[in-house]
Amino acid sequence: MTARDDILALGKRVGQSIIGQETMVERLLLGLLANGHLLVEGLPGLAKTRAIKSLAKNLDAELSRIQFTPDLLPADITGSEIYFSEGGKGEFKFQQGPIFASLILADEVNRAPAKVQSALLEAMEERQVTVGGKSYPLPDLFMVMATQNPIEQEGTYPLPEAQLDRFLMHVEVGYPDGKSEAAIMRLNRDEENAAHGGTKPAEQQKLNPQSVFDARKEIGAVTVSDPVEAYIVALVLATRYPDKYDKDLAKLLQVGISPRGVIGLDKVSRSYAWFKGRDYVTPDDVKAIVNDVFRHRLILSYEAHASNTTPDQVINRIVELVAVS
Repeated sequence: MTARDDILALGKRVGQSIIGQETMVERLLLGLLANGHLLVEGLPGLAKTRAIKSLAKNLDAELSRIQFTPDLLPADITGSEIYFSEGGKGEFKFQQGPIFASLILADEVNRAPAKVQSALLEAMEERQVTVGGKSYPLPDLFMVMATQNPIEQEGTYPLPEAQLDRFLMHVEVGYPDGKSEAAIMRLNRDEENAAHGGTKPAEQQKLNPQSVFDARKEIGAVTVSDPVEAYIVALVLATRYPDKYDKDLAKLLQVGISPRGVIGLDKVSRSYAWFKGRDYVTPDDVKAIVNDVFRHRLILSYEAHASNTTPDQVINRIVELVAVS
C-alpha cells in the first residue's frame, strides 16, 4: 500500500466512530499531514474529544489528555525538575509532563489563565520544552488539538493572538444530520453491548507513524504553480490592505493575516491536493481550506463586532473579490 492508501484507510477507520463529522475528520488528518496544530470549536457532545482519541486508537502514537482548568500550572503541562536523593547524594532530575506525547488533547484550553496557555507556545512552535535553562525535544510526530466551547464564556480566558496564530487551522464543528444521529445511537448501543460482554469488534493493526512521514515527503513534492502561489499571496494581502479591494470590507478588518498564515495556507493547500489524489494545487484547493486557515487569524474591527459580522463572512467576501491570476 502507498502512503496515501494508508492515510485514507486511517481516515475511514476514524470516521467509523465519528459519525456525521466528515469535515472534522478530514481536517484532523490534514493537520497531521501538514505537521500543524488544530483549534477545534463546537458545542458540547459533538465528538471533538472522541475524534482525537479515535485517531490515537488507530495510529501507533501516544495520546495525552490535558484538562485545562483555572488552577492548572505551567509545570503540570511541561513537567518540572524534581529533587532525588540516593546514596547520600542529591540531584535535580527533569520529570516530563504530559506534553511529551505525540498527540496532545488540550481540552477546553480557554479555561486556563494566560500563564498556563503560554506553556504551549514554545512546544507548538519550536517543538521543544525549556525547563531550568535546558531544552528537551518533543517527539517527531507531535500535534496539539485544542478544544473550546463557543458558549459558556463565564470563567474563560480568551486565547492571546500569539497563541492563536500558532494553530494551523481553526475548525468549527456543527450538528450532524438526522441520518447521522440515528447511526450515532446505533453505534452507542453497540459499544455499550460490547462493554457488557457482547461481541467486540476485531482489533485492527495500528498505522505506523512512518506512513505519516512518508506522506509528508510526498506532499513536499506537490507542485504549486506561479498563478496559484500569486493567488495565495493575494488572499493574504487582501486581509492587510482591504481598502484596495472594497471600502466596506476595510471597515470590518483591524489586523490581517501574518506570514505564518501564508505558510499555513500553502502547507494545507498542498496537503489537501495530495489527499484528493493530485500532485499539484488548484485554486479550488485553496478555496476549500482558506476559511479554516484564516478564521482565527483575522482581527475584526469594532464595527464588525457591532454588526455581528463573522470572520467567515469576511473571508467569503475576500474570496469573492480576489481574482485568480
